[in-house]
Amino acid sequence: MAIAAGARHESPEHSGWSHFLEHMVFKGAGDMSAREIVERIEAGGGSINASTGYERTVFEVRAMADGLETALQVISDLIFRPVFDSDEVEREKDVVAQEIAEAFDTPDDHVFEMAQSRAFEGQPLGRAILGQVETLAPIDREAIRAFRADMYRPDRIVVSVSGNVDEARLLALVERGFLEGAARAASPVPSGTFMGGEARLARRIEQANLVFLLPGLSHTDPRRPALRLGVEILGGGMASRLFQTAREERGLAYAIDAYHESYADCGLLGIYAGSAADRAAELARVCGETIRALVTDGPTDRELDRARAVARAGIRMADESPVARAGRLATQSLIFGHPVSSDAMVDEVMSQSREDVRQALASCLAPGLTATAVLGPKAGLSAGLLFERALTG
Repeated sequence: MAIAAGARHESPEHSGWSHFLEHMVFKGAGDMSAREIVERIEAGGGSINASTGYERTVFEVRAMADGLETALQVISDLIFRPVFDSDEVEREKDVVAQEIAEAFDTPDDHVFEMAQSRAFEGQPLGRAILGQVETLAPIDREAIRAFRADMYRPDRIVVSVSGNVDEARLLALVERGFLEGAARAASPVPSGTFMGGEARLARRIEQANLVFLLPGLSHTDPRRPALRLGVEILGGGMASRLFQTAREERGLAYAIDAYHESYADCGLLGIYAGSAADRAAELARVCGETIRALVTDGPTDRELDRARAVARAGIRMADESPVARAGRLATQSLIFGHPVSSDAMVDEVMSQSREDVRQALASCLAPGLTATAVLGPKAGLSAGLLFERALTG
């Protein structure tokens, strides 16, 4: 189940509240204590989990077919009938404060936050999903209750179930359990604008952690399937250009990959790498030059065939996982207003040409903006600037 509510929907003073809310509903809901929530699911051999992102909060249950009613009842209670015990609220503030500290202490986590904050400086997309200790401090029982009522509304919710399920019974259970609360006009979400910038943080650790970002494409941009292939060719696997060049040929990095993150109206094309500090500068140049070469000349036929095969396999293999299929359908329903068939997704990626891929990648360079973050020894801190210079030639 997915809710169109996340860190992007928060005001600056409520930064981190969506994630905190997701934690708090598990502390007691309906007639269940925190322990009873998980026991009801696990007693039938199932599992339950949740996560918060910038644009969505997701609740996920894996269960046997005869556990459907219990699973929906538990999630309904979590969403609409959480207890919000005052003592639990205060205890959870300490727990999340530790989570924030842990993220800061984990270089290959914190460097992503550094880059994101530069890419979308002063915007909801540039704030950490976990929030800050200061923004969580004012939360009390009544404040989080009011926040829940605004965020977890029926008009924001998609319930998606995959597997051995009877549709009529599912619809009856959903109508019974997920229609509480009043629908209202959606509050406008500020547009995401890629700003760019450079972040550096010196730490006495062994490795330089690097994140290089370019403006990407939104969920609904028609060029997104081509960009998906371009990212795979750039750094999506062991046969990608970055892996072969930076790691296999030059030994500059143990870990390196490229990714694309889409939002409702914008996106990010990113590269993450970890390297020895004295090799970070050369690695940054290789990353910039590799992107520029791919945009200038486009992919080879062999690269495009491999990327298509990887994309097609990913779509088809996800079909074999009920959890992956349910999650994909929920996300598509929130983004497009309806599910998208696997056949349509496969046809879309298979129809992309070399020029389509080249142009999609070129669109990420067109604004002339980069957001970079480097965390590690001082010797590697100039890598972000060198990446930008290599990219522009």
